[in-house]
Amino acid sequence: MATLKMLAAGATEGPLTELVPEFSRASGHEVDLQFGTVGAQKDRFVGGEKADVLALSTVVLEALEKEGRFVPGSRIEFGRATCGVAIRDGFLMPDISTPEKFKAALLAARSVAQTDPAQGGSSGIYFAKLLERMGIAEEMKDKMRYGKAGRDVGMLVRELRAELGVTFTSEFIPIEGLRVVGNFPKEYEFVNAYGAAIPVGAAVEPARALLAFLTAPAAKATFKAYGLE
Repeated sequence: MATLKMLAAGATEGPLTELVPEFSRASGHEVDLQFGTVGAQKDRFVGGEKADVLALSTVVLEALEKEGRFVPGSRIEFGRATCGVAIRDGFLMPDISTPEKFKAALLAARSVAQTDPAQGGSSGIYFAKLLERMGIAEEMKDKMRYGKAGRDVGMLVRELRAELGVTFTSEFIPIEGLRVVGNFPKEYEFVNAYGAAIPVGAAVEPARALLAFLTAPAAKATFKAYGLE
């Protein structure tokens, strides 16, 4: 049996952490599953690190596919993650239902956690630009707390080191002690599709079996339960 190496984006951590062990039990193939930001995982791969499956945002996968880095026809899609806000469970839920109320909630918060844009996190890069667009980047500057990846953002909130957390809701859902407030208002919505592909030179047949498992109806239901529609 094979041992597969899978580099995956943090937004897929919840469902993959649940599903991949099921695949291993059913197939006998072990999977070395490693999570990080999309930017960091892409850099590892492009820098020469070998992987049998790459699970990143669709935009990045499409770009890598055009460079001929994947086995033809191997790319699949898991679902779409949406950016939202979370708080520590038991705390008062802010109203973020409109752009005005979302802005007010951010300004009222003592601290807000996000992924560090410098680490290549999609949500962090977007949110930094959104604060500029909203005209409150300077006011928020001293309130911001940075996590290396989405899970780190959730932990900052759970450990009361940040009042609000901002990243893909799929990264908040697996963390016990957090409560998802909701998605960004429609006007500020950020949706990112995620999927996977098999790099050239990978253990192709076991990798294909893994992707087939992850796109089966039961697996799709699991992705949806974690906020990847």
